[in-house]
Amino acid sequence: MRNNDRIRGTNPEIAQAARKLRNNLTPAETSLWEALRNKQLERLRFRRQHPVGNFILDFYCPACRLVVEVDGEIHASQTEYDDARTAKLAEYGYKVLRFRNEEVMNNLPKVLAEIKDVAGKHLPPKSPNSGGL
Repeated sequence: MRNNDRIRGTNPEIAQAARKLRNNLTPAETSLWEALRNKQLERLRFRRQHPVGNFILDFYCPACRLVVEVDGEIHASQTEYDDARTAKLAEYGYKVLRFRNEEVMNNLPKVLAEIKDVAGKHLPPKSPNSGGL
């Protein structure tokens, strides 16, 4: 695993596409973003439609290197692409969670609980000096 490495190579086209996607979220992405934005979940900061290398991540929490993807209708070729993408992100130390649109729209509390659980397991340890003493 390449935990300390970053996926490099985001280009202007990817950055522009990410900006467009931020303005065109699906209803499920909008619902999840409303629950994640402004550090509402465990005070974690999430970014939406965040470019990383040649990928645009639906949601990304830098503190725990957590990627949250919201998937629409899936067909075989999309599943293969998603699996390869997840493997590449994992190679660089990212943890990827995937949810279907229906899960987000019909059971948002369960989705948020899973994100919270996984994020908590992937946060770096607090420094000894952060205890306030």
